[in-house]
Amino acid sequence: MPPITRRQTIADVLRRSALRLPAKTAIVCGSTTWTYAQFDAVVTSIACALAERGMRVGDRVAVLARNSHGFAALRFALARIGAVLVPINFMLKADEVAYILRHAGAQTLATDSGLADLARAAATLDTQVRDFIWLPSEDPTEPVTGMVSFDELAACTAPLPEVTLSSTDLAQIVYTSGTESTPKGAMLTHDAVLWQYVSCVVDAAIAADDLALHALPLYHCAQLDVFFGPAIYMGSTNIITAKPVPDNLLPLIAKHRITSFFAPPTVWIALLRSPLFESNDLSSLAKGYYGASIMPVEVLRELAARLPKVRLWNLYGQTEIAPLATMLGPDDQLRKPGSCGRAVLNVETRVVDDHLKDVSVGEVGEIVHRSPHLMLGYFHDDERTRSAFEGGWFHSGDLATIDDEGFITVVDRKKDMIKTGGENVASREVEEMIYRLPQVSEVAVIGLPDARWVEAVTAVVVVKAGQTLTEAEVIAHCTGHMASFKAPKRVVFADSLPKNPSGKLLKRELRQAHAHPAATAR
Repeated sequence: MPPITRRQTIADVLRRSALRLPAKTAIVCGSTTWTYAQFDAVVTSIACALAERGMRVGDRVAVLARNSHGFAALRFALARIGAVLVPINFMLKADEVAYILRHAGAQTLATDSGLADLARAAATLDTQVRDFIWLPSEDPTEPVTGMVSFDELAACTAPLPEVTLSSTDLAQIVYTSGTESTPKGAMLTHDAVLWQYVSCVVDAAIAADDLALHALPLYHCAQLDVFFGPAIYMGSTNIITAKPVPDNLLPLIAKHRITSFFAPPTVWIALLRSPLFESNDLSSLAKGYYGASIMPVEVLRELAARLPKVRLWNLYGQTEIAPLATMLGPDDQLRKPGSCGRAVLNVETRVVDDHLKDVSVGEVGEIVHRSPHLMLGYFHDDERTRSAFEGGWFHSGDLATIDDEGFITVVDRKKDMIKTGGENVASREVEEMIYRLPQVSEVAVIGLPDARWVEAVTAVVVVKAGQTLTEAEVIAHCTGHMASFKAPKRVVFADSLPKNPSGKLLKRELRQAHAHPAATAR
């Protein structure tokens, strides 16, 4: 265990920013504004209260909540006492939330008024949850009866107990979908997240003078750890909102003179199409970030024309690498369209064949990484951990090409992951859900180009002889049992699915056959 004099944890970065910049505005969320000194004090009080309630190093605490100052404070309070954050996607259904709660062994669940019913319903499904924490929201809400309130925790005046904590201790377990029907819990240590902060600061130009708008969900590692965490590390001012829609975002950018903003391409496209785009002063915006999927070249050109002062970064990665891996910078957006760039400061990235040999320029291979950003492994899943790190490299599951300058372009995903509207959807999970319909003979789920979602979840279904099935029935069945973003946006009926001589389904042929109708659909 390193001595406390050398300790560097997620909680330490907030305390050091508060010591450097005590009077600077740290957090603005709705009617709440905290300086760095106030933010740090609130975090310390919450940490003290949680420790008094018996929370210890290594305890897993799940958070099912929308963006708020309460979420932000709890994140750092858990780090301060060595508890492990388990953020949960609030678009999941109760049984999906319950799986994560059970798998993580969480005994405490933090939520807000809008998600309290979902939280309680999930907790009753054979989980270990026994304590609930109510978090305030961006807009004023009343505490939920039967939950310990954020304000009660923040009023604690007891001294913070001394906690033995190392930078190599577990900081968070973030659940990510794969081709499997069950999510995987990526175990990330404090130092993995902090090394990733350093890469973000250097390669994504996160700076103390940023006025950053955090609008995408903080349960997602991109908003939480590529933008919010590094901004606190550097001492930026952070405006937090739970409503990533143009009618809210555009006035916020104008009101707060926002200089830095991240969103997936779907949100950038929505901003450009909004009637409020021209009526709000966006001249303060200087840094624009996108990820989760490739920005269409036409949209890049439109952004350059309508926001000429904004420099753009494309950030690529995945949960298991905390999550930043590669970056395409402002000078290369139109020079290397579609590329995810090159490895960031603390990452070594290659594109390799099945024998871990580097592929030739233009040849398709798998992206693999080595980095201190990387997870320890998957929680309670040694088999999938061994597979992910086979050969001494982390296997991303993404297929890509690399050019003569080292720029990487993702061309496909080994795991058939669909990235729709900034969310990951495992095709196999949707397929298994559709297979529950008795009329279905075969189904393949693919992602197709879409003007709104960038990739739309599309099901190609073969119906059993003598049976009938409609698109509406398939979609209703899926939305009734799983998160709505996972459900197909479109269903295509076919007589058969293309396969190779060995019987393997050829999804690439399906994508090619059906791409045009999806791309032009509105």
